[in-house]
This record gives sequence, structure tokens and C-alpha cells, in this order.
Amino acid sequence: MQSRLDPERERVLIKEARRDPEAFRKLYDYYFPKVYAYIGYRVGRVQDIEDLTSETFLKAIERLDGFACRGEGSFAAWLFRIAHNVVNDFYRRDQRTEESVPLEDLPELEDNTLSPAEAFLRKERFALLRRLLGTLPRRRQEVITLKFFGGLRNREIAEVLGLDERTVASHLCRGLEDLHRRYMDELMRTKERE
Repeated sequence: MQSRLDPERERVLIKEARRDPEAFRKLYDYYFPKVYAYIGYRVGRVQDIEDLTSETFLKAIERLDGFACRGEGSFAAWLFRIAHNVVNDFYRRDQRTEESVPLEDLPELEDNTLSPAEAFLRKERFALLRRLLGTLPRRRQEVITLKFFGGLRNREIAEVLGLDERTVASHLCRGLEDLHRRYMDELMRTKERE
């Protein structure tokens, strides 16, 4: 999958998607893995991820006529704002708290080239990353997940979260430093136990 959709192609698809479901399908095909990964980190349970991802795209279809393109990346920011709100509503509505997810319930990350052992290790790393990210302040968690799971640029993250772009950069830098420090601490504890 390409890392960025050509901005002009995206504008054309958005315009066509208002009257042609096939054009929206192309946008869906491009953004689905990113939205799914972002929601997957935030929620963890496969059934909930699938439901919330579907809800995100359904809301996007329903609100597409109200979307106004404000330049490159504005559609991604708009779509991820919907996903962000859908996840927050999920926790508010069901009065749930984010919890650790059993390894077997973590979402499958598509990669058919992995052996079963490699796939298991990948899930273990994902679980560790999810746990360590959960120790960061909420805003830093959001910035990191939108950046690395959603594939958004700092400008797009700023739009999703209603922040200044420099604030996003600061949260990203500090969050990654904190994450690295916590990861190294975890490695040291693991080595001490061995």
C-alpha cells in the first residue's frame, strides 16, 4: 500500500464519492488499514475494533456532503477525528475503561509472510507496546497512536486533536522519549528475572 494518497487524486475521489459509491470504496480501501490499526490500539478487542471501524466509515459516508477540503491532509484529519470521537463515545456510552487485552484477543496485523512463531512474537510485542503506551499521559498516547498507527502527519494530528502543530511535535518527542525509557526499564527487569 502506498504511504500517501496523491492529494489531487484524493480530492477527485472525495468529489466523486458524494454520488458514486465506487469512489468512496477507493477511499475506504486506502484508509481502512490505518483506521483499523488506530482503533485497534485504542480498543484491543477484535469485535469492538470491527464494529467501531464500521461505525467510523458509516458516519463518514453520512457526513461526506458536509466535508470541506481545506488542503492536503484535511480528509485524513476529518476521518480520524470521526474515529477518535467514535472510540471516545464507545468508552463513555458503555462506561468502560481501557483495559489490558489478552494476547489471543489482540487484532491480527496482516502479514502473510510471518511464521506462526513470528506472528506470536509480533503479538507479544504489540501487547507490550500497548501496555507501555497506556502508562503515558492520555494526550501523548493519542499523538503517538495517530502518528504511528494512523500514519498521520503532525499537521493532521493537530487538526484531529485541536492542538497547535508545535504542541503535537512536543508531545510526540516527549512521548517517544518516555516510551523508550519505559521499554528499557522493562528490558532490564526482564533480564534481572532471568
